[in-house]
Amino acid sequence: MKRYYCLLLVLSGIYTCAWSQKNNTDEAAVRQVITDLFKGMEKGDSALVHSTFGREITMATIARDKAGSPVIHHESSLDGFLKAVGTPHPEVWYEEIWNLKIQIDGDFAQAWCDYGFYIGKTFSHCGVDAFHMHKGKDGWKIFHLADTRRKTGCDVPKKIQDKHK
Repeated sequence: MKRYYCLLLVLSGIYTCAWSQKNNTDEAAVRQVITDLFKGMEKGDSALVHSTFGREITMATIARDKAGSPVIHHESSLDGFLKAVGTPHPEVWYEEIWNLKIQIDGDFAQAWCDYGFYIGKTFSHCGVDAFHMHKGKDGWKIFHLADTRRKTGCDVPKKIQDKHK
């Protein structure tokens, strides 16, 4: 009986180790998609940005209008976003993120992070980004991206603020 118990413990340990290693690999891949998205925005590279998204997407932004009322803006196409990224603009767009949290279940991942958006050295706004991704034959792709946007109440880490001085 002890032998079977030991064998069960060993097999359980091997499974746990293999699962953990796969999860770490997937987490790194999800993190890379997010990095590529923001690197593409920074470079004005709409092709790189486009490569991070799946074929069918939805996007939503939650903000407040001029009267202070909450509003939600929906998009079901990347066209406008890709055009904005790829159209030359005088200042570089930086989306700096921190507190990235990734959760994965099989071929589904969600990621949540705080961000601060800068146009050149000028702070524009902050909020959170929430990504939903799926893993297909081409790897992890974003199929839903939601964010909040505000200009006040931002707790951007000093290290990021200093980078844009």
